[in-house]
Amino acid sequence: MLKIIKRHTTEKWEVSLIELQSSRGKKFKVTKRLPELSVAETRMFVTKKKAKKLFDEWLK
Repeated sequence: MLKIIKRHTTEKWEVSLIELQSSRGKKFKVTKRLPELSVAETRMFVTKKKAKKLFDEWLK
């Protein structure tokens, strides 16, 4: 299982990439959170490449 959590360098966002296993196969969940305000945005992907691209984009 893959689980990566990093914080944005200048903003207070916390970005995570998690691999989920189901009976249909693997999915990848990318979440951007602002813990102080309980705000989050989550997107699901079928491919790791697309999930990693969004993960890296949100950390810029």
